[in-house]
Amino acid sequence: MRKYLLLILLFSTNYSQNIRSEKAVNKVLNNLHLYASQASGEKYIDLFSEDAVFFGTDISERWPKEEFRTYAMGRFKSGVGWTYYMKERNIFFSDDGRTAWFDEILISKKYGEFRGTGALKMVKNKWKITQYNLLLPIPNDLMKKYSEEIKEYYKKIKASKNEKDIFINFFIYF
Repeated sequence: MRKYLLLILLFSTNYSQNIRSEKAVNKVLNNLHLYASQASGEKYIDLFSEDAVFFGTDISERWPKEEFRTYAMGRFKSGVGWTYYMKERNIFFSDDGRTAWFDEILISKKYGEFRGTGALKMVKNKWKITQYNLLLPIPNDLMKKYSEEIKEYYKKIKASKNEKDIFINFFIYF
């Protein structure tokens, strides 16, 4: 009987810790979206670990925390942030309970549905976002059309960059 009580106690303790951890991670992610919509820069940036990386929707948007801080704070200075409403979220934990990862569906009134994915880690007993990836999912039926448009877009950018490089090199040479 003692063994069963001990097992029940251990299970309920772990279950209780998981619920508390899930609530804490949800709070961090909810605050992430709240602070962004309020343009609350310092509160927003403080949710990220020092080694955090933010991935935006553009292929070039891979921002370590300090680069992302510069971008976000510049944007927030105007008093305007960005607003996403969480529609659905799944959270998972490592066996030791010190790392969490998630996926979420977000709604933007302007652009529609997005997906956010990422990871958090425990830093000094606080959950901090270590990676966030914001993407605009493309329905499979539209993939071919939009992938062709995106490829053409990058070809034009590359061609434009090459023209600028040739122009600059021409003047450096002469």
